[in-house]
Order: sequence, then structure tokens, then C-alpha cells
Amino acid sequence: MTGRSLGGELAVRLGKAAAVSLVAGTIGGAAVLAGQAVAARNRDYAQPELGLALRATVGRAGAPLLRLVLLGDSSALGVGVARFDETVGGQLAHLLTEGPTGRRVHLSSVGVSGSRSTDLATQVARALLGDRPDVAVVLIGANDATAMRRPAEAAAYLASAVRRLREARVEVVVGTCPDLGAVRAVAPPLRQVIGWSGRRVARAQTAAVLEAGGTVVDLGTETGPVFRADAGTLCHDGFHPSADGYRVWAHALLPAVVAAANVASRH
Repeated sequence: MTGRSLGGELAVRLGKAAAVSLVAGTIGGAAVLAGQAVAARNRDYAQPELGLALRATVGRAGAPLLRLVLLGDSSALGVGVARFDETVGGQLAHLLTEGPTGRRVHLSSVGVSGSRSTDLATQVARALLGDRPDVAVVLIGANDATAMRRPAEAAAYLASAVRRLREARVEVVVGTCPDLGAVRAVAPPLRQVIGWSGRRVARAQTAAVLEAGGTVVDLGTETGPVFRADAGTLCHDGFHPSADGYRVWAHALLPAVVAAANVASRH
């Protein structure tokens, strides 16, 4: 993880969001956004569980081996839950072991809480150390969106990471920026501001990843309605997914990851 706390990082990003007075339309609206940023700063946010296994092997002995690596931000680590089986990686790995064509999955994560797309280069280098992974799942974009980064710039860094992985013969599945308009840690109208920013990032990510040779899963479109309807999909901080939320993501990612694993098996 980074040396900065998630709460502090989020406060900085939301402070920048508050400066987007065009969204609010008036100086008074900007003041509301600024006040909401202060409130967000004072919330308690979930932190990475140091006891969570970042490497694990699941599945029956003798099944075809799949090396799966996760890259990205706090979601790639499972921030918000306390057990490996509750993380998005753990749930995805267990889903991949099921059925007659199930695999033995060696799962690892090089994600770092608080990461933005600019941090992916280092993570790619770590992912390619040792045995080459078969499939990489990248979960990134929320921190770019809350920091109000230019979508095209964030997407360019993501595309570079995808190309490096593809050049190493790794199949890549990217879960785009989730629906930030579903978070409960931030009140309207600031929630709408970061939701709008997240959608812009996701659109730029989709185009860039496809051009770079990766596969895209639009988490905002596919899972956003569930997160908006069910507060239980978020953990106690109202920002990170809960075990149920990560389960929704895992099922959304599963078809693309299975397809990628099938391609990787023919390498």
C-alpha cells in the first residue's frame, strides 16, 4: 500500500472535485461541494487487511493450472473485507474452480491501495517477475476519477500497461471504473460529480483497452444498478465494496476471464 491514508487521499481528491464549480453552477454550489469534501475527509475508511493472503492456490489437484494475477487499486486487494474468500480475487478464483472444466487457480495480487493508472507500470513489472501469469485482471480508475484526472491521460497509462502484458503473452481483462454515483460515503451533489467523472474515465478506458488488445468489462454499466439499489454491496465505510459487492464484481468479470483463460491455454 502507499504511505498515505485512504481517508487523506480521498479528501484531497474530493477537494479537487469541489473546485469544479461549473457542475454546481454557482459559488454557493461550490461551497456546498467544499463542505461535503470536509465531511468526507472526517469519515473512517476501510484500510487494507495485512493478514489477507495476496498469494493462494485453490482448486482440485490435477486440474489444469491457471495463473491469475490482479493489478490495480484497493479493489485488487479486497479492501473492505477481512477474509481472502470475500475478496474479488478470492471469489473469482473459486468460481473458476467449479464444474467439470474447473481449473486449479494460482492467484496473486500486485495491486496497491490508492493506485491510479500512472502506477500500473510498476505493478506490471512486478506481475511479470517469476512465472508468467496466464491472465491478468486489472481493476483501476476510481482514484483517477475522484482526482479529476483527464480521462484520456489515465486511459493512455492503462493502455500502455495492457500492451506490455499482451507483449508478454498474458491475456488481459480490465474492469473499468465502477459506478461512483453509487457510493454512500459522499452526499449529493458531490456524489453526482464523481459519478460523472467516473463515467468519463470508463468510456476512455474502454476505447484504450480495446485498441491495446485487452478485453473490457464495464463494471459501471453491468453492476452499478445493483450497487445503487443495495447498500449492502458496500462495506461499513460506504465507499469500498463489501463481500456481496465483490461477489457481484466477480460474477461480472467471470465470463471474460473464462474466455481469456481458454485462449491462454492454447498458447
